[in-house]
Amino acid sequence: MPDSLRPPPFVESLNNDQINQALSELADLLEIRGANPFRVRAYRNAVRTIQGLTRPLAEMVEAGEDLTELPGIGTDMASHIRELLEAGSLQLLGETAQEVPRSLTALVKLEGLGPKKVKRLWEELGVTDLDELEEALEAGRVQTLDGFGKKSAEKALRSLHAFRKRQGRFLRAKARDELTPLLEALSRAPGVERLEVAGSFRRGRDTVGDADILARVEGGEEERSAVVQLFTSFPEVEEVGMAGDTRASVVLKSGFPVDLRIVPGESFGAALHYFTGSKEHNVRIRSLAQRKGLRVNEYGVFKVDDGGNGNPRSGTRVGGECEEEVFQAVGLPWIPPELREDRGEVEAAGDDALPHLVELEDVRGDLHMHSTWSDGRNSIREMVEACRGRGYEYMAITDHSQAVRVANGLTPERVRKQWEEVEEIRGEVEGIALLRGLEVDILKDGSLDMPDEILAELDVVLAAVHSHMGMEEAEMTRRIISALEHPAVNILVHPTGRLLTRRDPYAVDMEAVLTAAAELDVAVELNANPYRLDLHDLHVKRARELGLRISVATDAHRIGHLNFMEGGLLQARRGWLRKEDLLNSLSLDELRRRLGRRGKGA
Repeated sequence: MPDSLRPPPFVESLNNDQINQALSELADLLEIRGANPFRVRAYRNAVRTIQGLTRPLAEMVEAGEDLTELPGIGTDMASHIRELLEAGSLQLLGETAQEVPRSLTALVKLEGLGPKKVKRLWEELGVTDLDELEEALEAGRVQTLDGFGKKSAEKALRSLHAFRKRQGRFLRAKARDELTPLLEALSRAPGVERLEVAGSFRRGRDTVGDADILARVEGGEEERSAVVQLFTSFPEVEEVGMAGDTRASVVLKSGFPVDLRIVPGESFGAALHYFTGSKEHNVRIRSLAQRKGLRVNEYGVFKVDDGGNGNPRSGTRVGGECEEEVFQAVGLPWIPPELREDRGEVEAAGDDALPHLVELEDVRGDLHMHSTWSDGRNSIREMVEACRGRGYEYMAITDHSQAVRVANGLTPERVRKQWEEVEEIRGEVEGIALLRGLEVDILKDGSLDMPDEILAELDVVLAAVHSHMGMEEAEMTRRIISALEHPAVNILVHPTGRLLTRRDPYAVDMEAVLTAAAELDVAVELNANPYRLDLHDLHVKRARELGLRISVATDAHRIGHLNFMEGGLLQARRGWLRKEDLLNSLSLDELRRRLGRRGKGA
């Protein structure tokens, strides 16, 4: 391969996610084996540190930086990281896997099954993988174990079925991380003029099954072959499915499938539209084209003058070089990819009523983040400085309340102590307003996990469910609406409790919750954490229809998480959200008036 086509050296090493996967797997195996809890915790702490890094570990090691200066990274952990970067594997992980089946780590991912329970399943029932667990659950053997019982066995079976449904889906954010170095490498190939990732990735879906890369390559067969060769020989490729003159398919080491299509310039826009989808949207566009005597497909837009011989490229070409030509041909303006789900976007475009979707520059602040006072990794001052660096007009520190003990939630006394630090920072940091906030737990009976006298003195109160997620739908719905009725509550956050690829939403009547929020003038959050992206895009659209303000917030637990805002806005755009629907597009004065409407005097 020519040197000009080779990716930079750090691409050939494991990326941060892959290092984390190895360390997390080792931690799980060690805990299942019964290793010292402090040793296991060291691996968990290292994983949390690496998750918060904004630079590749490979780049840091190559630059000679001392990894032990990172929090949670000791000498042994730094050695493990260097071993992974240099060898691509970890000897200790291999040795531990000889004692404990690696397949058990899949069981740990199931809701309600931690390493200790998985150890019992393995030692007492001989369960080593998902299939054996399913068989044991259906045979009624699991509920006979001490500490399980009928209900927990039923919960484990539901979780297993849900996990199977989620297999094969990748978080869009993870897919983006997988695709970025590949796209960077392809972009350096001679003749490559344009690269676009199409499919559900371009439409901004929260999870994706695969990716289609479209490439516009100037030149001849030699240039096209070089691009295909670079694609199939990329260091992260695990398996090559096929490789032709203008198309290739691979599976990356993460299991993520990627296709490459080299498309001629005259057809690039038509191909981009076709492969972006959705299927339902494309059917609507083709139907409009047929009424106008046109054929729209991946090759272009053609006037049908061939007698209908079925050749997709026959007829007179009238467009296809850019997407705008496809839409113009059927009498429509360009429709943003995020809207192309056949949910009314074609009709709205025909009526010149497409929304002007929210953009990053519309965001004036972030109203949900954590600090070292609870389970965050950065101090309040560090979070404030980072938000100011993003150009925000305001931000809110919203640490957890006392019910979330695992997150070091704040007691009323600690809340007041935190306010002292907030006041100190307010007096020293200019250019951004720091709001006093709190993420208050909604308790099982719908009451709030903080006295009213504390809530009354906060600038912004977030209400959230973190416990008892297995409640019946009617009971959970009553619980949440009861909390919204409290006059101090400003925003309902991560409203369905879902964790993409990890945990399904809890049972709740979202129509009832959204309607109540609209009547009570409570905003609803679209949590931008890539594992949450909660609200679902359909709920975002419904909230907009009800006149609800949406707070797109990062729920940042470290500075790097502030970058989640972009992914949250992509989800918001899928829900047709406009600037005027966004709570955190308001100016500080407007926001204060809005937050103070419910009688708190913000």
